[in-house]
Amino acid sequence: MAKKLKITWRKSTICTLKSHRGTIKALGLRRLNHSVVKEDSPQLRGMIRAVDFLIDVQEAE
Repeated sequence: MAKKLKITWRKSTICTLKSHRGTIKALGLRRLNHSVVKEDSPQLRGMIRAVDFLIDVQEAE
């Protein structure tokens, strides 16, 4: 069974690159402190790495 990751948006995207705002939206995050649970994959890890300064990531149960 694949691992699941809980991704929480913690910092605002004001004064960030347009690509960072797009990545936050592509992750499914809608507002600050919103969390989503996603299946772990190499594509997801790349998106997380691009905006790691804006989000918190934990393993979900």
